[in-house]
Amino acid sequence: MSAFPGSPRILKGAIVGIDPLNPLASVIVFQYNPETLTRTLEPQTVTGDSNDRSEAMRLKGAPVETISVDVEIDATDQLERVDDVATSMGIYPQLSALEMLVYPKSALVIANTVLLAIGTIEIIPPEAPLTLFIWGPKRVLPVRLTSFSITEEAHDVNLNPIRAKASLGLRVLSYNDLQISDPGYALFLAHQVIKETMATIGSVNNLGAVAGSNVKLF
Repeated sequence: MSAFPGSPRILKGAIVGIDPLNPLASVIVFQYNPETLTRTLEPQTVTGDSNDRSEAMRLKGAPVETISVDVEIDATDQLERVDDVATSMGIYPQLSALEMLVYPKSALVIANTVLLAIGTIEIIPPEAPLTLFIWGPKRVLPVRLTSFSITEEAHDVNLNPIRAKASLGLRVLSYNDLQISDPGYALFLAHQVIKETMATIGSVNNLGAVAGSNVKLF
């Protein structure tokens, strides 16, 4: 069924793992945007037990923000079109792209194994790719995947998954967590600037509702 011609074009949310050596390895555009998105913000105060009144309102930095979201992936439409990838592998490639966000690269694992075999004393754990959670143009956030569960709900005759739900827990990485040279540092700072602008717009529009248009807070 074709969409109503006057319907606005809906942007798709996405999770992108940026790997310079393989830029297409972890690009996951949501097939269906999640209906709900849960965000939790934990303020970072200087101290919770200090009796110094001058410290009561101080903040150490941006709050710790966590995001919970359920992503649904379904191969029904592709199977109806007899898509070659869907018919041979189901949604295994899409699930694999998500899972690669929490795997070290196999090349680095092999390299570290070789270094250990020749007697290298200290091996630096490989870094995860810079992971971005994209939810519209105003929210492009560097994140770390903290929890991940997949429920495979249907399979084809070869036991390839053809419908699944991935429940993701994300921790937003702020300038408190990243080096200033990291691209995620600038991305989060830009996100905060946009949020401050949105807050100003909302405050101006709502000020008159506090106690009439002549209210003065200071």
